[in-house]
Amino acid sequence: MTKVAVVFHSGYGHTLRMAQSVAQGAGGELVAIDADGNVSDAGWATLGAADAIIMGSPTYMGSVSWQFKKFADASSKPWYSQDWKDKIFGGFTNSANVNGDKHSTLHYFMTLAMQHGGIWVGTGLNYNNTKASQRADVNYLASSAGPMAQTAGDASAEEMNPGDLETARLFGQRIAEVATRLRA
Repeated sequence: MTKVAVVFHSGYGHTLRMAQSVAQGAGGELVAIDADGNVSDAGWATLGAADAIIMGSPTYMGSVSWQFKKFADASSKPWYSQDWKDKIFGGFTNSANVNGDKHSTLHYFMTLAMQHGGIWVGTGLNYNNTKASQRADVNYLASSAGPMAQTAGDASAEEMNPGDLETARLFGQRIAEVATRLRA
């Protein structure tokens, strides 16, 4: 059976909600980065055993949170021994603004995945870019690199856009399917 790990930091619950949607689609296991930027020993073991690693962070000031960066720096141990080489990787993010420079966060994830010798998988989803498109449509924010969500700064995690969460779920499903095909 293919194992998928979803490693993420969430400051206010929005990225957690996306991580849950991704994990639901992938049949994956959540690995939380805590408020101090740490991952438990069990979390590191889950990442090591995974066939696919999906990364998530809110976009703060045009990049990942400092907590995610601390995790990324700590991943130098599996990098040194090439433990994550040839794993499938993907990533997702949320910010309060429609753009919010979320693509910089996804590019950060891609670079980290490439440094680990990983294989990046994007959304594989079409865009909803016609006059008939609605904000709750899948991949409305039109990202190929990984799911992007936008949640107003004064909105709770429960108020997240259902289309963004469905995009995340479909992305998780795709990652699991690709990892299963590669594993065969």
